[in-house]
Amino acid sequence: MFEDRADAGKQLGNALQPRYGDRADVIVLALPRGGVPVGFEVAHILNAPLDVFVSRKLGVPGHEELAMGAIASGGAIVFNEDVVRSLGIPRQAIDRVIERERIELERRECAFRGDRPPRDFRGRTVILVDDGLATGASMHAAIQAVRTQNPAAVVVAVPAAARETCLRLRSYADAVVCLETPEPFYAVSSWYEDFEQTSDDEVRELLARADREAIHAGH
Repeated sequence: MFEDRADAGKQLGNALQPRYGDRADVIVLALPRGGVPVGFEVAHILNAPLDVFVSRKLGVPGHEELAMGAIASGGAIVFNEDVVRSLGIPRQAIDRVIERERIELERRECAFRGDRPPRDFRGRTVILVDDGLATGASMHAAIQAVRTQNPAAVVVAVPAAARETCLRLRSYADAVVCLETPEPFYAVSSWYEDFEQTSDDEVRELLARADREAIHAGH
């Protein structure tokens, strides 16, 4: 169990450091909001720049905790076809969820990034970080969206995840690093002593601190 997201980020950063530390081609992208405190510590240990990459789960209408897919920055959309098919979710209902989540995605991008332009991932090793993975739908969408910018490699890094999710994401990412894959997994929050919700203000503060560190380091 991790004390909090900062503790999880330090442990994750230490695990990644031997392979990805002090490399000019590496960039850390955190999935907000909970992934940002984790990503901040990872970026600090790796001596790499940090940015956010927004991805939103598409919840099944009436059962929002169940993912039928996800959308991400850049317009990528992925579906869990098994869920959509088995529940017989009509296209009209799916479109309503996509539109609602797209509005929230755009709000978050504006809130977190302000007028800062998106990073260029071409030819870079992108490390996608979150505080944990249950179904992995949002991370899958993020991988697909990042791929459109022709990075050299996409690495998924999380403190805790369901084992089958880590195995599945290996089909889409170049590498997957999961510190803990307990069975049964239950929920991400189960593996943190402190899992208090991360605020928009905290995200902005951590991104600003990371930018100052990056400027100091010459990134």
